[in-house]
Amino acid sequence: MEDKKVLVVGGGLNGVRTALERAEAGDQVTIVEKFPTLGGERIPRDRLIKPDEAFVNPDLEKVRNHSNIRILTYTDLKKVSPENGRIQARILKRSLMVDNSKCNDCKACIKVCPVNMFDDFDEGLGFRTAVDYCHPKTGEYNIYKEDMPVCQETCPVNLDIRAYVGLIADGRHLDSLAKIRERLPLPGSIGRICPHPCETACNRQYLDEPISICFLKRYAADVELQQGIEPVYETPEQKYPEKIAIIGAGPAGLTCGHDLARMGYSNIKIFEALPVPGGYLWVGIPEYRLPKKLLQREVDLICNMGVEIQYNMRIGKDIAFEDLRKEYDAVFIGAGCHTGLKLRVPGEDEYEGIIDCVTFLRNQALGNLPEAKGKLIVIGGGNAAIDSARVGWRMGFDEVYILYRRTKKEMPANSWEIDAAEHEGVIIQYLAAPVEILGENGKVTGMKCIKMELGEPDASGRRRPVPMEGSEYVIDAQTIVPAISQGADLSFLPKEHTFELSRWNTFEIDEETGATNLPGVFAGGDVVTGPDIAIRAIAHGKRAAEGIHAYLRNK
Repeated sequence: MEDKKVLVVGGGLNGVRTALERAEAGDQVTIVEKFPTLGGERIPRDRLIKPDEAFVNPDLEKVRNHSNIRILTYTDLKKVSPENGRIQARILKRSLMVDNSKCNDCKACIKVCPVNMFDDFDEGLGFRTAVDYCHPKTGEYNIYKEDMPVCQETCPVNLDIRAYVGLIADGRHLDSLAKIRERLPLPGSIGRICPHPCETACNRQYLDEPISICFLKRYAADVELQQGIEPVYETPEQKYPEKIAIIGAGPAGLTCGHDLARMGYSNIKIFEALPVPGGYLWVGIPEYRLPKKLLQREVDLICNMGVEIQYNMRIGKDIAFEDLRKEYDAVFIGAGCHTGLKLRVPGEDEYEGIIDCVTFLRNQALGNLPEAKGKLIVIGGGNAAIDSARVGWRMGFDEVYILYRRTKKEMPANSWEIDAAEHEGVIIQYLAAPVEILGENGKVTGMKCIKMELGEPDASGRRRPVPMEGSEYVIDAQTIVPAISQGADLSFLPKEHTFELSRWNTFEIDEETGATNLPGVFAGGDVVTGPDIAIRAIAHGKRAAEGIHAYLRNK
């Protein structure tokens, strides 16, 4: 029988003792310790134990010199999974930043270190430098900084914000854009429409205001446009032969195709039901926010890598989903959420003139404009509602209303978009909700509404709107656009499919690889999260590309 392999997680007193016992029994032992030293002699990042008070584990030298023990310090355990009766562990081994064999414990590095940060060991009550003790008894050191800046960690694709903002500050705009493109293939588009969660985490806000991270991304991309530079996204000379199908040319699908092409895959085809690329970026984001010409340019750069997009190709109608699985080695589903949800009020299905926000914005983007006559009412408080109202105002409706059942404070749309809509003349009625759609001769004539008041908080943490009895009123309107949410249309799947779906009719996936429960099929973007921001869909596309690459190379 082969020697038993044992994994000991933690190199403290108990971990060292257990490892030594198992090794002396003949087992092959691996110790994984997250700190750069073993033994628990000294907990890094604190200042509670003086050097002369530190103790040494008496078993430490035996463990270090034992032939049956392998030591992995400064290492994190990332995932543990069973496999054929054994345990498989995935670890992340970090590099020590200090060569302790050459360190003489002079502490000069601490004195001159320019980094001054809150000490994360004592919850930020004190300060420390980037240089820290690992073991003061023996003079072991390492350099500790945050794994990544808080803004970068908050960004779904983990853009190196500190680097690209610094390059802009140095006047190296094209270098900054190159740094952005290492993680983001659509910088000009995302730089215009991203709600920038990174800025909500920016530490600068505690001094005055956050850095304009998103608009700086747009600025770097626009410098290239102004200089007339046409970049080339490079791909490796050596290509992989596998064929990959991508459903949907939205941000998730485009990013997945881009990243796979960068890895060396040349047989990538995107199947898009619309006649245009970009998914919701094209048909859901108005022209005044995201120019179509700019989006097309960035899509063309991806296509020039060898990624093919086949338009007007609806899966389940023009080609069966199962045929894709048979013809291609891997499939990525990034179909988005392009189905508007209903209000579920009386009269909604009886009259002409009711159109959900997804269809309304898509028709406008594709040039299929309805007649802008009379008044327009938009119901909802998200960015889709604001976009629908501002598009309606530009189309020429006499008056444009937004009805939202809570107050402005609870409105989920971006605050600057709300202010812009009000500035343009959109009338927002807060604490109001639809009760019934009114109409005559088969056409909408108005909507009965009711006033609301805020009650106790609901599951979202916002105060629940409660109808005020006897407060009904009527708004005349010829067009009504519900913009309350969106859903995924999975009708392209065969009826007898065996995908694991959530109660929201979205795909359940492996959070590390984007893999569904069917071998070779991956998913990402809104069909996984529900309607969400584009930058998160891009992150899903990147994750799926890595997952597909690992799947194909280990097949």
